[in-house]
Amino acid sequence: MSQKPGPAPLLIACALGIERLALRSGDRSGAGGPVTVLRTGMGPRSAERSVTRALADPAWSRAAVLATGFCAGLAPGMHPGDLVVAEETRDPRGTIPCVGTDLLVKELVRTLPGRTVHTGPLTGSDHVVRGQERPELLATGAIAVDMESAATLYSVAHTGTRPVAAVRVVVDAPEHELVRIGTLRGGISAFRVLRAVLPAFFEWHRSLLLPRR
Repeated sequence: MSQKPGPAPLLIACALGIERLALRSGDRSGAGGPVTVLRTGMGPRSAERSVTRALADPAWSRAAVLATGFCAGLAPGMHPGDLVVAEETRDPRGTIPCVGTDLLVKELVRTLPGRTVHTGPLTGSDHVVRGQERPELLATGAIAVDMESAATLYSVAHTGTRPVAAVRVVVDAPEHELVRIGTLRGGISAFRVLRAVLPAFFEWHRSLLLPRR
């Protein structure tokens, strides 16, 4: 007699050790199934390589994947600690739509009252974006940029159909660039927000496990 498969796992992908530290220090009691936080390394190539390798494991054949970590905000008025929920990720190879954006926004607002949550396209870059590049990317319709989310979701899309999402925490913005005084304060704010997001991620994951009507 064959056993029923267990709950589909959740793979949370981030690039940096400090991001993984924030996520692993968060509350994990609300997970609806197996959860792994994968540190991919910095940059799109590292993200693509790490995620592809992880999803080649049969244990992850049904996994939902959520890309997270820090990002640069593109729109004036964004602040360190703001949240970005991607409606889609973009890079030169194409666009990947995200699943459950509305639910993520709702749960993040509930989990982190008072924090601003932005939604829109999240674009990828192979380098840290500064100066004039910001308004140029904003003109494409993107609201934020990072180096790994688009590569992560692009890699996932090539392993079959599975739920994907991307949620980022703004660590610098047009009026708060990393090179300016106040960066440390902005980084601490972003770290604290990232440490608190897991309950929203778990609710997103749990909603995927519910039977469809």
